[in-house]
Amino acid sequence: MTVRSEPVQQRQRDHPAAVRAHRSLRAISSKPNRSGILSLNMDVAVGPTMTISRARAQRAPSEQPLFRAKAPLRVSFAGGGTDVPPFPEREGGLVLSATINRYAHGTLRPRTDGRIKVESLDLGMALEYGAEDNVNYDGKLDIVKAAIRRVAQLEEPRGIDLFLHTAAPPGSGLGASSALIVSLTGLLRDFHKLSLTDYEIAHFAWQVEREDLGLLGGLQDQYAATFGGFNFIEFHADRVIVNPLRIHPTTVLELESNLLLCFTGATRAGDHIIEDQTSRYEAFDEDAIDGLRMQKELAQTMKEALLRGRLSEFGELLGTAWEHKKKMSPRISTPVIDEAYHEARASGALGGKVTGAGGGGFMLFYCPPGTRHRVLARLREIGLEEAEFSFDQQGLRTWSYVEG
Repeated sequence: MTVRSEPVQQRQRDHPAAVRAHRSLRAISSKPNRSGILSLNMDVAVGPTMTISRARAQRAPSEQPLFRAKAPLRVSFAGGGTDVPPFPEREGGLVLSATINRYAHGTLRPRTDGRIKVESLDLGMALEYGAEDNVNYDGKLDIVKAAIRRVAQLEEPRGIDLFLHTAAPPGSGLGASSALIVSLTGLLRDFHKLSLTDYEIAHFAWQVEREDLGLLGGLQDQYAATFGGFNFIEFHADRVIVNPLRIHPTTVLELESNLLLCFTGATRAGDHIIEDQTSRYEAFDEDAIDGLRMQKELAQTMKEALLRGRLSEFGELLGTAWEHKKKMSPRISTPVIDEAYHEARASGALGGKVTGAGGGGFMLFYCPPGTRHRVLARLREIGLEEAEFSFDQQGLRTWSYVEG
């Protein structure tokens, strides 16, 4: 894949000693493709207090900065599956998605002993190894090992402590695994002072997940987590194009009020579903081909409905997208999902679908005004749990902090 990108100016990180003697650097906030913002506290004093001011300035912290990152998870409205090879190379894929205020978080603290220590809160797992060690992919935090190894091709590896946490488990259908890799990529970029654009960060994360680890899946999650917001994403044989959508703020608020996100109670092994979907497409299965092609068409139609504020039409199309998605593989739906969809529709929802590859995870429903509470009550009765959310418009955020 060829990634087009504009060179970005290296963010300033160090300041002359003469400036540091009179200023206390509180925090450095950074966002890809945006200028860093320095928050400085000037010590201004006269008379007897000048000695105190100078003493404060001279107590500059000796510890290294703490690096942090967070990347949002996403909900996919239409087009899922058209971003999975070989479909985009042959026919081009289209995905309509939006990021939400659930995140993959990462914290990096530099070490001086050349050791790498990683802790995952979600998996209850930790590992430690030398920065120069040749580690194996053994199912234990492999995405972290792969990301660090890929960065080592660009920069000499150094000792770090990593702490990772995601607001949804892998297999939830919200792109959590990819968002975690995007967050980790942002940390490593800032720590090693790499100059990477948004496109390069997303492509880097895709390489780690798909090429280095061989995990089956598409391309949408890495780009959604990096760019953030409502996006209409095009997938071609040689490039990816992210088209940010300027949805009216009132439409966004109304959409948040009417959408209902629920957890089915189980995650899925998405690679088996994706493998089945891909094999059916390559075997020229008519249902699979029709389902994928309709996903493209519906992504375009639903984009127009959002831009024009036609939310009832959008809600109905959400259901149409689900009906065509099920054609791509018989493994996409389950009895639990079928029951939840039937009961939600019977309680007033206009449409709904799973948010990922299928087989479990989260479901998203559009409920017209006055019906959401009834739909939620019925879904709770059959064992689903609501996950409250709002939309996130910013994508990957990274910053570093030094205690003042």
